[in-house]
Amino acid sequence: MPESTANGGIRNHELLGVYVNDHLAAATGGVELVSRMLSRHSGTPYEARLEQLLDELREERSAHVAMAGALGIPVRGYKQLGTWVAEKLSRAKLNGRLFSRSPLSDLVEFEFIATAVLAKRAGFETLLELAAVDPRLDRALLERLVAQADEQHTWLADARREVAARVFGGRPEAADEAADT
Repeated sequence: MPESTANGGIRNHELLGVYVNDHLAAATGGVELVSRMLSRHSGTPYEARLEQLLDELREERSAHVAMAGALGIPVRGYKQLGTWVAEKLSRAKLNGRLFSRSPLSDLVEFEFIATAVLAKRAGFETLLELAAVDPRLDRALLERLVAQADEQHTWLADARREVAARVFGGRPEAADEAADT
């Protein structure tokens, strides 16, 4: 039978622990991926925004740790370690080139992080709903993190279209134009 409280507060505390730790592990992977992307795009027009994104991801990761603490959820280091290792292993993927980095790698990285930002946003929205019944969560912080994720995704979607146009051709604004019609 699911765990519940009489006042409509937290139910399934153990599942919430899994959920928060999964999002914390994903945040660790995001920091690692954006760090790699930043080293790849040093000196490019993407550098400043990637630096900003990295700072924001680190802040969000710290917020996850603080929220876990506020909710009495132990942080599961093995999940973070597993994500860290998986991100490192993903660098060894076959990319159609034996000794050099494929231009496709840039596109895949931008696509992946843009998609991850949407998943992260959903996680913050879920915790925002929980904040409505549990005052241990900072509602204002969660609202700010949702808005921040929206801004991150807007920029990443634009950057992804630019990279796709550079790799395959076409115009990066074409998707925006189609959406406006």
